[in-house]
Amino acid sequence: MLAKALSCAMIGLEGSVVEAEVDIAPGLPAFNIVGLPDTAVQEAKERVRAAIRNSGFEFPMRRITVNLAPADLKKAGPSYDLSIAIGILSSSGQITADISQAVFLGELSLDGGIKHVNGVLPMVGHAEGEGIGEVYVPAVDSKEASLLKGVTVYPAGTLGELASHLRGQTSIAPYAGSDEDELSSEPSWDGGDLAYVRGQEHAKRALEVAAAGGHNLLMSGPPGSGKTLLARSLPSILPAMSSSESLDLTKIYSVAGLLPSDTPLVAHRPFRAPHYTISHAGLVGGGRLPRPGEVTLSHRGVLFLDELPEFGHNVLEVLRQPLEDRVVTISRAQGSVTFPANFMLVAAMNPCYCGYYGDPQRQCTCSAGMVDKYQKRISGPLLDRIDIFVEVPRVEYDKLTGEEVGESSAQVRERVESARSMQRERFEDSSAVRSNADMGPAEVWEHCKLADAAQGLARAAMDQLHLSARAFHRTLKLSRTIADLAGEEEIGVAHVAEAIQYRPRAT
Repeated sequence: MLAKALSCAMIGLEGSVVEAEVDIAPGLPAFNIVGLPDTAVQEAKERVRAAIRNSGFEFPMRRITVNLAPADLKKAGPSYDLSIAIGILSSSGQITADISQAVFLGELSLDGGIKHVNGVLPMVGHAEGEGIGEVYVPAVDSKEASLLKGVTVYPAGTLGELASHLRGQTSIAPYAGSDEDELSSEPSWDGGDLAYVRGQEHAKRALEVAAAGGHNLLMSGPPGSGKTLLARSLPSILPAMSSSESLDLTKIYSVAGLLPSDTPLVAHRPFRAPHYTISHAGLVGGGRLPRPGEVTLSHRGVLFLDELPEFGHNVLEVLRQPLEDRVVTISRAQGSVTFPANFMLVAAMNPCYCGYYGDPQRQCTCSAGMVDKYQKRISGPLLDRIDIFVEVPRVEYDKLTGEEVGESSAQVRERVESARSMQRERFEDSSAVRSNADMGPAEVWEHCKLADAAQGLARAAMDQLHLSARAFHRTLKLSRTIADLAGEEEIGVAHVAEAIQYRPRAT
């Protein structure tokens, strides 16, 4: 008897319906799985056999053939276990329910328990898009699956419990989300508060401008001046994520297997800080079956690269395309996968090998050639994609021990939220542009018009600083953000002057 049960495969961040066709025929006992299964899928034979027996059902001692269709799509991971088991029970007559409009997702343990699988949210989202009304998922993944309201989610704890439900003996109640599953409207961050950063007012202003427009930032200064502390305080002033941003990020973390079971929705912007020994595949994603890298895990958040020149040259150069296009495309023999990568790049570096070049109190031990070699580890094209360059000098004793406390992150975030509100209104007709940093040439031409007095300053800056067309456009976008923070529609001289101040002194 032939039976079919639906499951889902993951292709990048998107799901694809897979049909598990099960045929039980007379002959010597055998169990074969076809349809380009990987090792984890092949091993499902032993998990399914033990789970069916330990759940009180009979495993057919006949010739069993399972075809995972479409056959030309590579199948990876243990998420097909449940659909294969249900197909076998249905083909052997132990289940007679209509399962043609239901998707089954889950890994089986040997005792029949249904375990967590990665990528539940995007797979359920694809099932919803295909018009499938019912989804059976592991009980531990039910909160995540229920974030999409267009399907009925059934939380299944064991294979026996699910089979009893399908046979009509007992009933599994559909999962109903609670208020605790909703997105928090108040951003929170336990990594640091700007109020505890002593001194560095210029750098804190640069952080505010970067947060207000989503701009890339590079901090340079001697060891111990507070660069890392400033970077870790940045998420505390970023605006709250919208519901759509939160769902997009949750899909990414679900596929990557980084979504905690007690946190069904990523409610706060990510802050990723990989070590400089990371490979280029770890940074932008890769593998035989491409997986998201750090640039994708930083989507809608912050990617912090500490000790920037210590990263490998090839590793840094792969950042060029995602910084420009806000996506990263990974090509393999099986095809290409595109991951989102709209992140803020925040980097920190010392000015030289010893770290004290230009420091007024401690002498640098590096030669001029060594300083030049160290700074040239970062290529010009990559520097051209950074909007804000800021020096972070050592903090004086009086500021470190003074009783005066600076502005809190909550106060700064109010101004950032106000600036972002202006940008949301400005770009409400564009789905691709959400902040000033996302603007392309057409948006720059339309929204970054300079006042007459500011045009002369911009011309002089381009001539004297030898700005490329890209750097000039980034300066205009930065000026637009500074004007937004001031609540002004027109970009004036003061806004352009501050934006120019954030350019590197030598190019």
